[in-house]
Amino acid sequence: MKKRLISCLCAALLIPALLTGCWQETPAEPEELLPQPGGAEQEGTETHVILPEIFSLPYAPGQSLDPVTCPDGMQQVVASLLYEGLFRLNTSLEPEAWLCTGYTCDDTASRYEFTLRSGVTFSDGTPLTAADVKATLDRARNSERYRVRLAGISSVSASGDRVVVISLSAPNSALPALLDVPIIKAGSEHADAPTGTGPYLFSAGESGTYLVANQSWWQGRNQPTDRIALVEAADLDTMLYRFTSHDVQLVTADLTGTSPISATGNIVYQDVDTTILQYVGCNVTREPLDSAAFRQVLSQGINRTYVVGAFLSGHGAAAQFPISPVSSLYPGDLEVRYSRDAFSAALAESGYVSGRSLTLLVNSENTFKVSVAAYLADAFTESGIPVTVRALPWEEYTAALAAGNFDLYYGEVKLSADWDLSALLAAGGALNYGGWSDPQAEQLMTAFAASSDRAAAAKSLCAYLKAQAPILPVCFKSTSVLMQTDVLEGLTPTMAEPFYNLTSCRICLQES
Repeated sequence: MKKRLISCLCAALLIPALLTGCWQETPAEPEELLPQPGGAEQEGTETHVILPEIFSLPYAPGQSLDPVTCPDGMQQVVASLLYEGLFRLNTSLEPEAWLCTGYTCDDTASRYEFTLRSGVTFSDGTPLTAADVKATLDRARNSERYRVRLAGISSVSASGDRVVVISLSAPNSALPALLDVPIIKAGSEHADAPTGTGPYLFSAGESGTYLVANQSWWQGRNQPTDRIALVEAADLDTMLYRFTSHDVQLVTADLTGTSPISATGNIVYQDVDTTILQYVGCNVTREPLDSAAFRQVLSQGINRTYVVGAFLSGHGAAAQFPISPVSSLYPGDLEVRYSRDAFSAALAESGYVSGRSLTLLVNSENTFKVSVAAYLADAFTESGIPVTVRALPWEEYTAALAAGNFDLYYGEVKLSADWDLSALLAAGGALNYGGWSDPQAEQLMTAFAASSDRAAAAKSLCAYLKAQAPILPVCFKSTSVLMQTDVLEGLTPTMAEPFYNLTSCRICLQES
């Protein structure tokens, strides 16, 4: 978790530079760029900070706060304070029981029983029941947001008031990692703000729109403030204006996205680890990429730490495997330290003979990805593997992928927290653009999904992927939580919850 302090002057100068996605000069590439220790705070010029009278968040009044259907961004931030799931993902992207106390599953990991926590009520005082959970999960299974994630669920049922039974169409020993779906009270889904169990409840009236501390919250009254104002921000531009002028004190952002934001003022940001994988995909139906040995050499030639630091401005974590390195499942002992000399030696030993230029496809609308692709192409070309970048608008880019009209492509995918790779690597997978088909890999993926020893199964799978290299993982990117300086203390955001450790953080306001 990285945290940086940006003063008014520094923000004005640095943030636009971070958001260009490319550099005027490419920094000299070291043999190995080591990551900086997390948690360090970099100080800029000290300026006077005026604390707000009330903590405020942006809110789009014309959009629902239903967590199953509301859009990403500001509405999801507000919703994260109203609703809670059976589980939540912690800072290691692993599930911890929340609205349930635990679960049992059968020997095949195909049928689960979850026991709800006793004493949990919705903000209106009514008890949370298994029927409420079933209703939300059934809606989520048919929603755009959760349909793919929950596709393996064949049925959800309530056994009494406190037990939820979930049956799967195929074994998944990591099902809890998929169940951070926010639960709402059955029958309230048509309200602008459905009823939840979270630390705050929605209140709108003549005096304004607020989040008010939920007096019946099952964790007790440990909220850092009794009231949070919701300030109207109907679109992104308005939200940024509200944030820059400190009308609101917190927003979330993807600082290396296709439409990165620019903000100035006294701003602190914290990067948040995600399941968003960036990788180089290989068309294994074309020479020389039909050779696993050659693909493995290509993977060895990527200086991942340098890519993250130089071209993603540090907003990511270098990864050699398609599991986030913050996860306990990541097989760090299988990593190979980047070395330019070792790469050159491996290339020579592979017997590769320079021939036609390989085409590296990238989406032209994301300047960060274009910069990474250009760097990789130059690095490979200088090593004797000619690579040419072909940058295309999104629709043309995806059409070229679907048609197999590429040798390599720079891709991005948001994986589910159970690290299911079937869409990327299984034969016929929706994202398997490279045409890779390998029965042994599919057996290993199936074994990983069903295994009670997930660490061992993950290591076996990753070792095989390292040898076959159908895709070349580069990094897991970070998103960011931007906050007004000195207003929030001790905040630890996660991918889904900016206020993950709500009861431990402090909100600093003007004294009355």
